[in-house]
Amino acid sequence: MYVCVCHAVTERQVRDAIDQGATKLRDLRRELGICSDCGKCGPCAREMLAEARVAAAEPLGFPAVAEPQPAV
Repeated sequence: MYVCVCHAVTERQVRDAIDQGATKLRDLRRELGICSDCGKCGPCAREMLAEARVAAAEPLGFPAVAEPQPAV
């Protein structure tokens, strides 16, 4: 899927840039040119960055589990 139509940047290219260390929209703009023309790709790119942050915080790729609550 295309994330940025103006620069023909795909979802895979954005994920690769994130895997290589891009952590902010500014990094993606510098590396791929996204959000430098119309800006409609910004929300999608921000969402992908947020998903990567959450995935990096989860140990071994498993979702975070809340601590069990004692029965009352």
